[in-house]
Amino acid sequence: MKKTIFIIRVFFFILCIVGAWLIRYAAGYEGSEKLIQYVGFGALLGAFTILTDIYLKGFSLRGLTALTFGLAMGALIAMLISISPLFERGDPEIILLVRMSLYIVSMYLGAVIALRGRDEFNLVIPYVRFVPQKVDMAVVVLDTSALIDGRVVGICKSGFLMAELVVPRFIMDELQRIADSKDPHRQSKGRKGLQVLNELRKLTQIPVSIHESEVGSRQNVEDKLIFVTRSLKAKLLTTDYNLARLAEFQGVSWLNINELGRALNTETSVGEKFEIELVKAGKERDQAVGYLSDGSMVVVNDAVEMIGQNVHVEVISVMPSAGGKLIFARLIH
Repeated sequence: MKKTIFIIRVFFFILCIVGAWLIRYAAGYEGSEKLIQYVGFGALLGAFTILTDIYLKGFSLRGLTALTFGLAMGALIAMLISISPLFERGDPEIILLVRMSLYIVSMYLGAVIALRGRDEFNLVIPYVRFVPQKVDMAVVVLDTSALIDGRVVGICKSGFLMAELVVPRFIMDELQRIADSKDPHRQSKGRKGLQVLNELRKLTQIPVSIHESEVGSRQNVEDKLIFVTRSLKAKLLTTDYNLARLAEFQGVSWLNINELGRALNTETSVGEKFEIELVKAGKERDQAVGYLSDGSMVVVNDAVEMIGQNVHVEVISVMPSAGGKLIFARLIH
C-alpha cells in the first residue's frame, strides 16, 4: 500500500509539472519564455498538495464528513444572514467586504465545532452499530486489562456474553506499545492482549469491531474509554476496579470479569467434605496447601507429609481474604 501511494504521488507531481508546461504552451509562449515561472508553479502546486496529503494522513472519513458538514452549515448561516434586511442599504464595497468576512468566520466556526464533536457525529458512519442484521445486539467496549486478562475469549465461546465487542483504535495502539516494551513482563502482557484480540476476531458467533475513535490525543486512556462507551451507549468490559468505579460515577455501565469470577466461586461451608491435591507446605508447622478450581486456598492441618497426593479433607472454618476466601480443613482418614 505504501509503495502504491508513493508511485501515485510521484505520478501526480510529474503531472502537475507537465500540466503547467501545457498551459504555458496553450497561452502562446514559446522557447524558454516564462518556462521557469510555469513549471515552478506546477512543481509548487504538486508539492503543496502532496504535503497536505501527508499532513492529513490520520484524517478519517468521519473527520472529513464532519468538516464538510461544518463548512456547509457555516455557509448556510452566513447566507441567511447576508440576505437579511441588515444588508439592504449601505456602501456596496463595505457590504461586500462584510459578507465575505461573514462567510469566512461562519464557515471557520462551523468547521471547528463539527471537528471537535466528530466522535458524536453520526451522519455517514454510525459507528459500529451499522449492522442491519444485528440491530438489537448489545455493544460492549473492551479495555486493555480485559484483553490482557484473556478470560473474555472463554466467556464468549461459552455463549454467556452475546454482544458486539468493540475495541477502540487507541486501545490497540496501547497494546502495541506494551508489546514493543523493553520490559519482558510488559512485553509478554502486550503480546498476550494482541493474541486474545486475534482469537476474538476469529469467533463466528460474536462480531468484533475496531472503533476508529478520534477523541483528543491529550486525554488519558480512561477518559477516552468512558467517552467512547458513553457515545456508543455501550457497556465497558474491564478487570480494572478503579476504572469500573470511575465509569459508574460518570453514568457508564460496566462489566468486571473479576466480579463475575467471584460470583461464580463455589460456596464452601463448614463440615463439607471433598478431595484436593496438596501442592506445597503452609506457613505453620505441619500444614499443607492446596487450591480449589476457583483459586481459593485450602490449608490442611497435619498434612505436610502428604504433599503431592490427593487427600480427602473436611472443612473446619472459612475466612474471607483479599483473594476471595481462605479455607481451613483437616484430613479425613
